[in-house]
Amino acid sequence: MPELITPTTRLHRSWLAARDDWGRGVHQDGSGLQPTDDVDSPEGFADWVGRLQDGAGESRPLPEGWVPAVYWWIVEGDEVLGTISLRLRLNDFLLRAGGHIGYGVRPSARRRGVATFALGVALAEAARRDIDPVLVTCDDANVPSARIIERHGGVLEDVRETERGRARRYWIRTR
Repeated sequence: MPELITPTTRLHRSWLAARDDWGRGVHQDGSGLQPTDDVDSPEGFADWVGRLQDGAGESRPLPEGWVPAVYWWIVEGDEVLGTISLRLRLNDFLLRAGGHIGYGVRPSARRRGVATFALGVALAEAARRDIDPVLVTCDDANVPSARIIERHGGVLEDVRETERGRARRYWIRTR
């Protein structure tokens, strides 16, 4: 049974295996990973995990253009299946293209309900934090993600060209 956990250095090897499943250098939605992050070394990984653990920006400055966020890893036992984040507010870019919630499931863990589960937990946390409605976006060609969002009550506002390509923008009520 999958669960969401706070990122931890304990799962360094498992996270690297998940990253390699995606492919090195591939963008992973909801991960908080930047191209300059050194996640291979234990020290670099610990620094990145520390930044994720403090995603709300309470003790570290946030990277340029980032907003406070809560990050989770989707795990089953000690296997990292994916990532999901809840952004606590939107900036202009997120309003256009990224939304409040970003998530990604490693290729070998797809089609098992993992993203559906994780999105439900993130929406409950958004409600707890009085974020309503929540904007969730996906690539226009990502039919499985669109279906997951719609299962959670997502109402399509529009499909538009963004900096990340053609995106579907959905609003989900959390109350």
